[in-house]
Amino acid sequence: MSTAEGGKGRGRVRKKRSRDGGEGKNAAGIRCRVDEDYGDGEIDAGKTCRGEEDYGDGEIGAGKRRPFDEDDNDGRTGDDEGTGDCSINCDDETDGGGDSTGQDFIYYYSNDDDDAETEVDDDANAVELAEKRYIVLSQDDIRARQEADTAEVAEVLSVPRGFAAVLLRHYKWRAMRVQDEWFSDDRRIRDAVGMPADDGGVIVPTAHSRERLVCAICFGTFPAGRTRSAACSAHFYCDECWRGYIRAAVEDGPRCLSLRCPDPSCSAAVVRELVDEVADDAEEKARYARFALWSFVDESGGRVKWCPGRGCSRAVEFVGCAGDATEVFCECTHGFCWSCGEEAHRPVSCETVRAWLAKNVSDSETANWVLTNTKLCPKCRRPIEKNLGCMHMTCSTPCRYEFCWVCLGPWPHRSGCRSSYQESGMDAAQQRQQQAKASLDRYLYHYERWAVNAKSMQKALADMDELKRSELEKMAATLEIQVEDLEFLTMAYELIAYGRRVTRWVYAYGYYLDPEAKRNLLDQLQDDANRRLEDLHHAAEVERMKFCGGQGGSAMNDMYRAYKEQLVKLTKVTRNYFGNLVKAFETDLPEFNSVKK
Repeated sequence: MSTAEGGKGRGRVRKKRSRDGGEGKNAAGIRCRVDEDYGDGEIDAGKTCRGEEDYGDGEIGAGKRRPFDEDDNDGRTGDDEGTGDCSINCDDETDGGGDSTGQDFIYYYSNDDDDAETEVDDDANAVELAEKRYIVLSQDDIRARQEADTAEVAEVLSVPRGFAAVLLRHYKWRAMRVQDEWFSDDRRIRDAVGMPADDGGVIVPTAHSRERLVCAICFGTFPAGRTRSAACSAHFYCDECWRGYIRAAVEDGPRCLSLRCPDPSCSAAVVRELVDEVADDAEEKARYARFALWSFVDESGGRVKWCPGRGCSRAVEFVGCAGDATEVFCECTHGFCWSCGEEAHRPVSCETVRAWLAKNVSDSETANWVLTNTKLCPKCRRPIEKNLGCMHMTCSTPCRYEFCWVCLGPWPHRSGCRSSYQESGMDAAQQRQQQAKASLDRYLYHYERWAVNAKSMQKALADMDELKRSELEKMAATLEIQVEDLEFLTMAYELIAYGRRVTRWVYAYGYYLDPEAKRNLLDQLQDDANRRLEDLHHAAEVERMKFCGGQGGSAMNDMYRAYKEQLVKLTKVTRNYFGNLVKAFETDLPEFNSVKK
């Protein structure tokens, strides 16, 4: 292996399957080692690495399988700067010979990118597009889907639309299951949802009285046709009493969709047609209609969920199998985890996110702050905070003990601060205080960076919105091109926001990182990720400003073409890196696993 200046080797870390000809089959699982050649014939293990990945199609999406590729952000392979950086190539090669039951990976350094043993299979760069596993639904989309399902069930089962909606809600808006269950045992289904028994007649959502009757609620006497019942056609009430009954139910919330006949012994359902005929308040009807529309999401059994983004009224329907930390992204740009509902947090698990968020709102760090910034009164042992410059401390009532803040000795001093106060039993307290300070400092280190990256992500999304609203049009006018030709800028900002989200949650991952031996690797990966994002952000935000005004012309167009080529390349390489980074963290940084001999 060749060496670099100063006798220290540098290059790229490549990951390939080792050939275990002497032992037959490779051991199952991934075995990794990081070696470095210092030019003295000895190998040092433990060199940290950074990750890169090639998506190849210029898109970031949920469920995408991401093969690993090598590429620096300057488009070159290898490390020509002598920085000692390295990258991870997780290409999944296949050995032509040998029978392998698992993957046996070895990380090692090489300066020779042309080394035959480290050739990367070109097929590894092929991108396998995954089918999008979720659909974003607007309010109009939800209404159209709901009406279509309701019409289908009503037609197939020959029931009013109101009862079709009741059946669909009962079976979580699964039209096929409604039909299967109905034709299997319709009597059981009728009893469950409050439909009248099949007596050979036509099912009606409401029936008017055919004779003079007394309202069973207000006890008023009404002529024929002035009282009505639900589908039971047995318990009749005047319209005014129906209005009061329905109004109280609608004010109670979505449970109005499950309303039954006012008679305690009757379970007949009160459906949409009856509500629309009786209610005379437009607001009541609109409120009931909203609850009916929202039931498509709220009563879907988790198949459809509302986007939790601020001010967003869209919903997302998942059509695949969701796993831990499955991300979905709404059209409002908000991303969230399908499993736990929190903000999208790849590569961190839902369990880590719950623990981190719980810690942020708990009182544990308040207790740590008290231990860190206070001392115990030597007499009553209550914690005291020093809020003035003087070292003369006086405990609060009723203790009122006076002592020195430095040595905790009684005040006034007669011979200066005691140097032997440690012998007075304060060693344990000091140790607890130091441990609390270290714990608080560690938490604040990760929390501050977690919060800063969140603000940076929101700023990138806001800049992207502003770019779409006006900046792209100005730029297109200057360059005399179509706005669609500037889509590469939007893609760059989307990647910046994505990268900030990833780095944000990696800090939460780092807080719970175990063992601490991985700390150096984590810090290097984070530093490298931040550097790459800063480079991309500078190119997308600062360098594009020269095209937002001034005169066009051939010189400007030449500059633009060079700029576009540079930014597209930088975007692709940064995406490669973050795809690799995400996969590395999701596999818990396997390069620190022990290598079986």
